[in-house]
Amino acid sequence: MDKEILIEPLGNIFKTTSGGTPSRKKPEFYLGNIPWVKSGELENNIIYGTEERITEDAIKNSSAKIFPAGTLLIALYGATIGKLAFLGIKATTNQAVCGIFDNGVILSKYMYYFLLFRRQKLIQSGMGGAQPNISQDIVRKQPFPIIPLPKQRAIVSKIEQLFSDLDNGIDNFKKAQEQLKRYRQSVLKAACEGRLVPTEAELACDEGRDYEPADVLLARILKERREKWNGKGKYKEPAAPDMSSLQELPEGWVWNKLWLCCNLITKGESPKWQGFEYIEEGIPFIRSENVLWGNVNLLKAVKIPEEFHNKLIRSQLKPFDVLINIVGASIGRCGVVPSTIISANINQAVSLIRVNNALLPSYLVQLLLSPQLQKNIHAGKVDTARPNISLGDLRQLLIPLPPLAEQRRIVVEVERHLSLCDKMEATIAESLQKAESLRQSILKKAFEGKLLNEKELEEARNAPDWEPAEKLLERIRQEKQIKENNNKPTRRKTHG
Repeated sequence: MDKEILIEPLGNIFKTTSGGTPSRKKPEFYLGNIPWVKSGELENNIIYGTEERITEDAIKNSSAKIFPAGTLLIALYGATIGKLAFLGIKATTNQAVCGIFDNGVILSKYMYYFLLFRRQKLIQSGMGGAQPNISQDIVRKQPFPIIPLPKQRAIVSKIEQLFSDLDNGIDNFKKAQEQLKRYRQSVLKAACEGRLVPTEAELACDEGRDYEPADVLLARILKERREKWNGKGKYKEPAAPDMSSLQELPEGWVWNKLWLCCNLITKGESPKWQGFEYIEEGIPFIRSENVLWGNVNLLKAVKIPEEFHNKLIRSQLKPFDVLINIVGASIGRCGVVPSTIISANINQAVSLIRVNNALLPSYLVQLLLSPQLQKNIHAGKVDTARPNISLGDLRQLLIPLPPLAEQRRIVVEVERHLSLCDKMEATIAESLQKAESLRQSILKKAFEGKLLNEKELEEARNAPDWEPAEKLLERIRQEKQIKENNNKPTRRKTHG
């Protein structure tokens, strides 16, 4: 332990208090001009404005109180426990925020970095209840390291220099992540437009080989459909898509409606929820959260009884079915059902697409994830309380169809490019995680007295305002006593 450090409970060094919430039953309390901070607004930032403002009457009729600019705020409740912010203005707060007042002796930034360092300890202190929270008393009991003022300045300066370098590195990593996202989209866009690999027509011309253009392939599929027709009424030839607004495709490709390349497009159902519960062992039941960007996660699927699965025959999955989300915020996410699937089912938020011999499932997923098809999928979205796309719109979705051999080569090339992206993204994610660990390591060294080198320590000790931690603590106590004496009510003399 550094001999120049004294440890005192934070509450012995700083005055703290929490805020309050004026009654929501009186809307007029929230029509004032006094800033009122909620814990969700604490983001390790400086607060200059708030979402809500309250009146003087609101303060008089609640435990809310005005904190001076420069007060350090710390969140006490829920997911925001330990988050910090400085007030850049005079403001009030709710009861989920504790204010720590500047005492004029300890640097506020030094206190800020100390609490940033202690955040995980504070979170752990708040565990155990349905709504995790810490009390003001827990904050006040934090063991606070008092050191000479020049040393505080040196530590704050060193932390900010190292954090600045770290933040620049993190920004570069995040920019690289965005570039990889754009690169993924450009690969899928090129694949969708026939620019990623040489076309079958080009190869046939160069090598003098035969190939089956997509329109011939499609004609063969339609002929088989006519011959096997057993639906209601007379078979009706599908209308050709309107080509006037469609992009020109490479030779051998054709625009086509999705349903002509499929044997089935459907969706699932949800169990009758009254009295129904998922079970530990049963049939995997795929919901929208299991359908990700390019794959289907069966490991995290809930389970349903086999008797319910058996009733939903049409939505029973087979290997290589394509699943796409059609309800909610995840509309457009899609993937191929793994070949290892034995039996599974889907709910009403997921559509099942079972292709015919004209289309490879993996190529269809690449198409559906391309920026062009994503735009068209979302164009058909109905904006209700839960946005959705209909099976009818999905069936009518226009897709660019290349020859089968070309689909195979496109799939291989896209997967090669995206595999490289996956590796780079994993490396970046690991680097970002290391950067956050390094941030904690910097703070740990700072508050264990190990951050400054000998030269930096010597410069701090030679500063004109250097005084030992004991004298600093004595001055804090004296000033605290003076304030307490000034705030004591005076007694009136009485004459008997």
